[in-house]
Amino acid sequence: MDLQGKKVLTIGAGLSGFATCQFLLAHGAKVTLSDAKSKEQLGADINQFANHGVELLLSNLMPSVADWDLCIKSPGVPPTIPLVEMVKAAGIEMISEIELAYLFAASPIIAITGTNGKTTTTALTGYILSQAGINTLVGGNIGTPLIEHIENYQGMVVAEVSSFQLEDCYEFKPHIAAMLNISPDHQDRHGSMAVYQQVKERIFARQDRNDLAILNYDDDVCRGIGEKLSQRTVFFSTSQLVNGGIYLDNGQIILDDNGHKINIISVKDIYIKGHHNWQNAMAAAAAAYYSGVAADDIANALHSFPGVEHRMEFVCERNGISFVNDSKGTNPDSTQKALLSYQRPLILIAGGRNKGNDFAPLMGLIKDKVRKLIILGEATDDIRRAADNAGFKDYILAGGFDEAVRSACQTAQRGDLVLLSPACASWDMFKNYEERGNRFKQIVKDYGEE
Repeated sequence: MDLQGKKVLTIGAGLSGFATCQFLLAHGAKVTLSDAKSKEQLGADINQFANHGVELLLSNLMPSVADWDLCIKSPGVPPTIPLVEMVKAAGIEMISEIELAYLFAASPIIAITGTNGKTTTTALTGYILSQAGINTLVGGNIGTPLIEHIENYQGMVVAEVSSFQLEDCYEFKPHIAAMLNISPDHQDRHGSMAVYQQVKERIFARQDRNDLAILNYDDDVCRGIGEKLSQRTVFFSTSQLVNGGIYLDNGQIILDDNGHKINIISVKDIYIKGHHNWQNAMAAAAAAYYSGVAADDIANALHSFPGVEHRMEFVCERNGISFVNDSKGTNPDSTQKALLSYQRPLILIAGGRNKGNDFAPLMGLIKDKVRKLIILGEATDDIRRAADNAGFKDYILAGGFDEAVRSACQTAQRGDLVLLSPACASWDMFKNYEERGNRFKQIVKDYGEE
């Protein structure tokens, strides 16, 4: 793609949008940057673009005519805003930042998607490759926009890819693509599970017989998708011995490479705990193995990988009470996996912005596992209603995040575990789940020092 002299619109002035603008300017494009926020809200960083001749369309300002050659839409921007509709009506090509990055990539890409486990599996795959001595770039939805570093990068690229990014991908063709699971999420954005699944499937759409698809055999949707793919497919499973796949057998993770059974590791030796992390480990191990990493190197990395921040992150233990930050648990299925990972009495903090999910299925597990539920945020009525309908009355309604965490601290008894796993997005109170998780850790720390 030749960007020299092209008129390019970037929608969204967040992390991805800023990185995209810098890339476009470096390639001689004439850039327009749009965002719903004002110049004052965006802060001093926006001035660097104004000083380099970038046209700014801020505070939802609309142009009189759409005459760009290309549009790059940031993943957080909904497809229904007026400017996006204007671009579509004008027939202007619109792609995502990750699609742009792919078009300039010089290295093979391992792309990982799914409803839950993406961040852990992406970080773990990158860790395995790095520990094996392979030059590795980890980015995408995990935090670092690929467009910042991917051009001329030599090594392996491991990318977490969300449905919001795949929404505007058309040529994206990872050498290895993994789909971990599909469960209800983001229906406020995509409108239905069917559309959500279709968007996720785009990760495999451009692959050919030289590429590899890795899917969860235990997930009905993933298995159905995998069975209709024409490229080479490897399934992973904790319940079935899948031919040509990677599976669990008597507590051992086994990889079947064309009939050659390779013992990778015992699950008890994997540092990160929980059944869902066995699945994450299998997906990462398969991606690493088919990237040329030896089984012993994979095992050593699985034994030492410490996990990722904000995903079942142990914060501290105080007076016999443990505190765990699972702020990345932004949907009910993710919170369910967290609840199943602990055997001690739980104080659960849940709530935030509902993404169109039903909390009723989660409530059955809450009744079995949770001693006290602290509810907060925009989803308060939805969660409270689900609790009432399930006959669960051991809950507290909190007026804000700080109050919720303090209530959990005050309610907890020796032997309990206080778990922040909101089953909701953070956007009603925070910029992102990281900010929410950091606030949780700070309140817990301050509470212990009072």
